[in-house]
Order: sequence, then C-alpha cells, then structure tokens
Amino acid sequence: MPGPLAVSSPRCYLAFDYGTKRVGVAAGNSLTASAQPLTTIAAAGEQRFRRIEQLIREWQPSALVVGVPLHPDGAEHVNTLRARRFARQLQGRFRLTVHEVDERYSSTEARQLGAADVDAASARIILEQFLRGVP
Repeated sequence: MPGPLAVSSPRCYLAFDYGTKRVGVAAGNSLTASAQPLTTIAAAGEQRFRRIEQLIREWQPSALVVGVPLHPDGAEHVNTLRARRFARQLQGRFRLTVHEVDERYSSTEARQLGAADVDAASARIILEQFLRGVP
C-alpha cells in the first residue's frame, strides 16, 4: 500500500528588485504561488540592510529572491553585477538561500499595470515568476 502523499509545507519568500537608489520588496508563498508588493527601501548602505533585517524578522522567509537584470539578448551589464553582489551580501548577512531570477521587463510590466510603487510591484512580478517554477 502506498504511503501518504508527500506534501511540502508552504514556504514564504521575500523578493527584491535591486536598484542603486531604491530596492523594491515583495512577499509571497509557495502555497498560493502569489506575491504582494510590500515596500520600497530608499535607504543605502547599513540603513538599507537594517530595514531588510526588520522585514526578514517580520516575514520569516524560507529563502530570498533577487531579480537580476539582463540585456534583451540575455547579456550581462553593470547592473547585473550589482544585483548579483547584492544577492551575495544578503546570503552572507542573513544566512538564507538566495535565488536569482531574470528580471528583464519587470519594471516595464509594473508600469503597464499602473503600479503606484513600481519598485515593489516589480519585486512582486519577480517573485511570482520564481514561484511559478517552484515544485
């Protein structure tokens, strides 16, 4: 007789749309495969990471997701490297797994949807893209 179905528990994620001036943040979960825009952090340096730490304490995510911008042809550029550095910093500071997601056109899509906070809406789009691929 087969055993019970293995159902993984829902996992919470925080996603980031990294920018040098602002970082959009969204939260979502694997159960609904949906996300919601949370906020945009306009701070830099340590102040930025303190705000992220507050969000991590509040949401208790299983992992983090960072949007990585690429040229339309998939080639990397300077912001690709900056976003990847940010992802490594998050992993090093908070000891959580960080997933990178191709975020081409997320800001364009957020603007087309009429988002009031384009950065947080872009983070939502990035996270929902990631969640569609989570088993």
